[in-house]
Amino acid sequence: MMLKLSCFILICALSLSANAQVSTKATLQKHKHKSTIRKKFIDPANMDTSVKPGDDFFEYANGNWLKNNPIPPNENSWGSFAVLRWQNTQKLAGLLNQVSRQSATAPNGSLTQLLGDLYASGMDSVTIEKLGYSPIKPDLERIDKIKNFDDIINELVFERINGSAQLFRLGIDPDDKNSTKYIVNLGQGGTSLPNKDYYLTNDERAKKLQGALKTLMVKLFTLTGSTSAEANSNAAAVYNLESILAKAQLSRVAMRDPHVIYNKFLVADFNKITPHLNWTKLLAALNIPEQDSILVGQPSFFKVADSLLAAAPVENWKLLLKWNTIRGSAVYLSSPFVKATFDYNSALTGEKEQLPRSERISKLVDNALGELLGQLFVEKYFSPSAKKRVTELVNNLKTALGDRIRRLDWMSPDTKEHALRKLSALAVKIGYPEKWETYDGVIVKRNRYLENVRNISKWRYSFEISHLSKPVDKSRWGITPQTANAYYSTPNNEIVFPAAMLQIPFFDLEADDAINYGAIGSIIGHEITHGFDDKGRQYDIDGVLRDWWTKNDADKFKARTNQLIVQYNSLTVLDTLHVNGRLTLGENIADLGGLNIAYEAFLKTKQGQSANRIDGFTPDQRFFLSWAQVWRNAQRPEAIAQRILTSPYPIDKHRTNITLTNISAWYKAFNIKPGDKMYKKPEDRTEIW
Repeated sequence: MMLKLSCFILICALSLSANAQVSTKATLQKHKHKSTIRKKFIDPANMDTSVKPGDDFFEYANGNWLKNNPIPPNENSWGSFAVLRWQNTQKLAGLLNQVSRQSATAPNGSLTQLLGDLYASGMDSVTIEKLGYSPIKPDLERIDKIKNFDDIINELVFERINGSAQLFRLGIDPDDKNSTKYIVNLGQGGTSLPNKDYYLTNDERAKKLQGALKTLMVKLFTLTGSTSAEANSNAAAVYNLESILAKAQLSRVAMRDPHVIYNKFLVADFNKITPHLNWTKLLAALNIPEQDSILVGQPSFFKVADSLLAAAPVENWKLLLKWNTIRGSAVYLSSPFVKATFDYNSALTGEKEQLPRSERISKLVDNALGELLGQLFVEKYFSPSAKKRVTELVNNLKTALGDRIRRLDWMSPDTKEHALRKLSALAVKIGYPEKWETYDGVIVKRNRYLENVRNISKWRYSFEISHLSKPVDKSRWGITPQTANAYYSTPNNEIVFPAAMLQIPFFDLEADDAINYGAIGSIIGHEITHGFDDKGRQYDIDGVLRDWWTKNDADKFKARTNQLIVQYNSLTVLDTLHVNGRLTLGENIADLGGLNIAYEAFLKTKQGQSANRIDGFTPDQRFFLSWAQVWRNAQRPEAIAQRILTSPYPIDKHRTNITLTNISAWYKAFNIKPGDKMYKKPEDRTEIW
């Protein structure tokens, strides 16, 4: 299932010594036992007070921390979220080390056996090195036997059933216009670079990434037996096919409109658009129960892919199939394959070193069997008292947004009524699922790493398609409890906060309200606002894509969101890259709404109504500093460039500063005046929710 989630990358603060000249990882290891030290949630030593808060609040709040905590060589960014993610990975590695020592004698199919043997198989580097690429030789030999178009289709079906996605995406999702039922959802694919524009532009950055991909292609083909000349020829043929597919893809901005990607077809009618791909037969071959209708995100892409399947030489398609098989398996093979893949990823993100093997395998197990590992994580690290307190915060923020909706001067009573009903119906999931997935039928063997990964992928495919005959299960979670993130789901009209989020630095039971409302409160508000951003607002109380707005109200909403688009479009990074305000619009709306909602809820607390200072800061100052620490983060230039071109998430410095320029209470808290670089006239400040 591909849940429609409005997720965001959480990057929050940790109060660490600003004078430490060692990496944060080392600092954490050194000080992890000093629990008797009083927590200082806003530490001036982490700030750069030589910067005026009205000139660059991000640097004012975080400057010294960023200077004294450089990005580790095996990370592409470093900040609060990265630190928390690393801490969680260490916890997971500890849990997995323990169960791997017990799994050899555990019953087959038990939690201990599945987790322990999967981790052990990934850590068994001796066996992995000995095998080389032999685990994928049968796949390459099978592809070599392809003779014609029908054989290509049969291979695509075989790989899909066995958990490998080639050429296009196939998901089982709730129907946007009937959110109680699942439907087959087809989406574009077939490319390796992270954005279609990388294939279609010739600037230096695109050329560098094109070169890195071609180098990877040549290297992986060579490692699997091709001569240098053959590998270069193979890479050219594959890259040419991918370039044609990239040109046919919709842009990321276009796909932000849910109406653009909602294209419902009778299966028989879609067969007419793709005359060489008979979806009636394909779906049956894919073990999908008979369907009268399917959703297609990008019909024009499938039309081009269909024509290309018929027109391109069979030998070229065999090369593309081989490439995707080798690339998809490379990180599970011997070290030359792993290194080649890392070198390519390094060109994309700027990382200098690989993560330690234990961290990589812990992450793999987390992704593969997340709800089994989540049970161990929750049992050891989750605080029920945190869940209770965060539930109170959620209720307070829902009340605050309701009050704000009632006061809106640009929205009519009819639309307000619908908005308030949707807010009232918002479901909240905190901590962990009520019902854990058991992964019944998954087979894991202690010395079969790639085979284990494929078995789990094959199981997951069968598991997902089994939901087609059932009502939508709204109890399911889209991320695991040990994931440091959160999301809003449009079809479920719900927000989800895993256990990993409910810990320092996002939330602390000992912190004052200014800290918690500025950090986790603004994040809760952010996720709630996703139900009312440029995409979320188009779904009704039941998660159905249906227009519940008057035209006049919708026009006023768009006029206000256009102000944010213009604000972000004016930004550049790395001297030449322009921010795409349309791509980041949903996150920008959620940041602004979330901070406004959290601040209003904070004002109703005892501290919010006082003027008592803590560590020299007023309650309002602590609230906004806590917000700025949420987004404390530094990224490598390569990662920044990729984020600007491919991600709906704005750069952390931008989301900190631009959001604050629209919050009048921030101006008052820090005495921001005309002439300060971040100053905006009151009439120019954007307010939506």
